[in-house]
Amino acid sequence: MLYFCALTLLAVIALLVAEYRDWRPGVWVAKPLAGVGFIGAALAAAALDSGYGRWILAALVLSWFGDVFLIPRRAPRVFQAGILSFLLGHVAFTAAFVVRGLDLRMALLVALLALVTGLLAARWLRPHVPAQMRIPVHAYLIVISLMLVCAAAATASSGDARILLGALMFYASDLSVARDRFVVPQFTNRAWGLPLYFAAQLVLATSVA
Repeated sequence: MLYFCALTLLAVIALLVAEYRDWRPGVWVAKPLAGVGFIGAALAAAALDSGYGRWILAALVLSWFGDVFLIPRRAPRVFQAGILSFLLGHVAFTAAFVVRGLDLRMALLVALLALVTGLLAARWLRPHVPAQMRIPVHAYLIVISLMLVCAAAATASSGDARILLGALMFYASDLSVARDRFVVPQFTNRAWGLPLYFAAQLVLATSVA
């Protein structure tokens, strides 16, 4: 499993260099390769041996497709496919957390916090999101908020902090993507968002062990 984690780490470093230099061929190689690392880490951790692990693996594969679909910068339909892939990935992560077991009291507590955070994010993005993208973006916010609630509840139930940690990192990295695509497109967003995202995927991948 360590070899796959190292693969993701090295690929993310190469990805950041390619993004900084705006070298698209490098992005096309490094980004999918980084995803291969977190999928490999989940398989090495025996993801196929449990229901939780299989749902996590499905989510990671969907995230890999989302990564690829988000590489083109001027292809709105492909970007929408990326949003759909990540949305389905979050659904799969949510299903994994449900399978792991939920603490309902924690779910209710975190749901209030997630609702406030989601409303603030929606208000922040509203002036910048094109009209045709508002429904998909709002649907995405709802799904990632639900994912976060279930992650907190699963952590409270199982005692595995990796679940909530990975979900929080994934949630934050999604905000960096939203800022880069809709608010201020600049390398700074990717400089912190990409490492956070891939670290989140690795954390969740190793939680199947």
